[in-house]
Amino acid sequence: MRHVPYLLLVPVALFMAIAPLGEPSHLVEKLQMLAGGTLRRPIDVFDLLLHGTPLVLLAWKGVGDVVARRGKRETS
Repeated sequence: MRHVPYLLLVPVALFMAIAPLGEPSHLVEKLQMLAGGTLRRPIDVFDLLLHGTPLVLLAWKGVGDVVARRGKRETS
């Protein structure tokens, strides 16, 4: 995951989280459907994965970088 730069990941994650512009976010709609138990159609599950994956990757990369920095500090 270290080879994907933040310069690419941050804009993609933010755009996919707020898309489509001018309407309620698909990600928010799908998370509300998931919480309400109405996320059943395969296209809705795909849409949730499509819009949510960049945010998950960004969080994973961020946590990994923090953990790696702590490890370097403790061994120094």
